[in-house]
Amino acid sequence: MDFKNVLLKKEKGIGFLTINRPAALNALNSETLSEIHKAIEEISNDDEVLAVIITGAGDKAFVAGADISEMKDMSVIEGRKFGILGNKVFRAIETLEKPVIAAVNGFALGGGCELSMACDIRIASTKAKFGQPEVGLGITPGFGGTQRLPRLVGMAMAKELIYSSRIIGAEEAYRIGLVNKVVEPEALMGEVTKLAEEILRNAPIAVKLCKQAINRGMQIDIDTAISLEAELFGECFSTEDQKEGMSAFVEKRKEKQFKNR
Repeated sequence: MDFKNVLLKKEKGIGFLTINRPAALNALNSETLSEIHKAIEEISNDDEVLAVIITGAGDKAFVAGADISEMKDMSVIEGRKFGILGNKVFRAIETLEKPVIAAVNGFALGGGCELSMACDIRIASTKAKFGQPEVGLGITPGFGGTQRLPRLVGMAMAKELIYSSRIIGAEEAYRIGLVNKVVEPEALMGEVTKLAEEILRNAPIAVKLCKQAINRGMQIDIDTAISLEAELFGECFSTEDQKEGMSAFVEKRKEKQFKNR
């Protein structure tokens, strides 16, 4: 599928999704959000893609936020619809049955920070900046920021960042647990691709089920969560990949031929 505002490339089992509006610092308007959603659907249905990397075009911004020029004159109903659209798209990323890594190369503000938080893992350039500055514009975070940020960094820190609209650098984001790693700009895509390749060496079904167990388990009580874990653990034993992985271990084989079955 051809897109206007995003680029989708698939290479050696990895899907590279790039938000491509550099002149607007990759700001998210309705059209771009819809294209991201369609790209995620395409990735979801492509059995050859086993991991996803999301980044922004250019060297200034991952995503600088939602498109303020589009939002400025919205009515209550239009604002609500825009928020619902953004949340639908980001939830599709969060629940995608494949690991998603954000390569944050610059500004990740507002909707950009929220997009990164919908990903499983965030690796940032030293030039990256994070924040939820919406209250300075007279609005609340609308694409999941009030929900995902406290889950990642704790309620008190999330409230401080959201209430103050403070923008923080990559090292501070790392310190509070918002990002997994910080690297130099020129090393970012190599580092993220290396991590994706590391994930791809493992059994894809097992990775998918781990994502389910973590994401679902964090929303329920511990007793229900460990029951879920046991269920998914048992499910692994119906797969060819479990037989291959354990046979390789017993036979002391380094090479494993996982088939995603």
